[in-house]
Amino acid sequence: MTTTGEERATALTGPWWWARWRSAVLDGTLALVSAVECAIEGYPFADAAGVPVPAGMVFGALAGSVLLFRRRWPIAVVLVSIAITPAQMGFLMGLVGLYTLAASEMPRRIIGALAGMSLVGTLIVTYVRAHQGMVRGDLSMVGDWFVPFVSITTSLGMTAPPILLGLYVGARRRLMESLRERADSLERELQLLAERAEERAEWARNEERTRIAREMHDVVAHRVSLMVVHAAALQAVARKDPEKAVKNASLVGDMGRQALTELREMLGVLRTGEGGYGGSSVRMQTVPLAAVGVAAAAAASRAVDEETGDGPCLDDLQELVGQSAAAGMVVDLFVEGDARGYAALVEQTAYRVVQEALTNVHKHAAGAKTRVRVAHRGAEIAMQVENGPPPEPGAASDARLPSGGNGLVGMKERVLGLGGVFVSGPTDAGGFRVSAVIPAEAA
Repeated sequence: MTTTGEERATALTGPWWWARWRSAVLDGTLALVSAVECAIEGYPFADAAGVPVPAGMVFGALAGSVLLFRRRWPIAVVLVSIAITPAQMGFLMGLVGLYTLAASEMPRRIIGALAGMSLVGTLIVTYVRAHQGMVRGDLSMVGDWFVPFVSITTSLGMTAPPILLGLYVGARRRLMESLRERADSLERELQLLAERAEERAEWARNEERTRIAREMHDVVAHRVSLMVVHAAALQAVARKDPEKAVKNASLVGDMGRQALTELREMLGVLRTGEGGYGGSSVRMQTVPLAAVGVAAAAAASRAVDEETGDGPCLDDLQELVGQSAAAGMVVDLFVEGDARGYAALVEQTAYRVVQEALTNVHKHAAGAKTRVRVAHRGAEIAMQVENGPPPEPGAASDARLPSGGNGLVGMKERVLGLGGVFVSGPTDAGGFRVSAVIPAEAA
């Protein structure tokens, strides 16, 4: 885990302009050593300049203590070191100042100019001192080449090493900062990607839950609604027409067995994750929602024709309408245009829309006359289920069918998921109309 720039900014614990106390102690120590050095060097300077010795030493101490501000004002430190070079003071301050200047973020032209000034100043002072030594006879045993050699060597030795070392350290520091920033940026991107992945996973889970609920609703609601309607009819004709009562009881039994079979399959997936109970011992495992959704969709596909295992399609609409008619609904089916091959999902969605619309008629308008229209068009397929008002005000509640309010929502989700249009609402005549248009995707 890297440290971001904001965290480093808040981690500054040193006084004034220092980032850490350790840096402040280091600069304070260097300034103290430089002040002592310049104070000692101020003694011969005062003697040569003809000023009081204490004044020369105080001047040297004050000049050497400027090194304390090397991180804050590196240019000022280098200028002071150049200024006191003729007095043969501030050798430590000159070295440290040039190093700090080269390692800082200053433009290269400023670093080069000050380094050149320091080089020239040191060269001149060294040449003058060496020449004075030759004149006094202190260096009489060496040749004339010694003065320029010493001057050039000394000036280069006092200037080049700190500059080169400072440039290297500054470049390395900037490289490390760049790498750290890139690592921080990468970490933030990874965190963002992880958050987005979690959001997408949560969205996928919610979508899968919605799909499971929609499939289970389509599997169970229609059959159970017809069971309740047939049971109500059975209760009404049990004594008047025993033969019709037996027929209705048989239909109720068949539909109940089919609904239980489909529920058992889906619950088996929820329990074992393999679509069954796995023998006598039931193993409780964590089952992916996708597996449950697939099982629910498969069970829904078998809701119409269990013998062949084919999913619901437009050819099964006649049978669907017949089931509603057998339950006592007055329903007519009108088909316009020539049917052609559609994608399986398109046909299943069209079938589910009609199925759920008929289920809602059983629930809310029992006995109402209903018309189912299906139109095959060039680029789309349209369907409409419209019912009139119930013949009797209390007819809609005779069977006492509960409603969860999910039927219309599920239909709309299915149609919109295929890029279609879904509209539903009451009619002026007191009935209800469900209309849907789905783009035709050829199989």
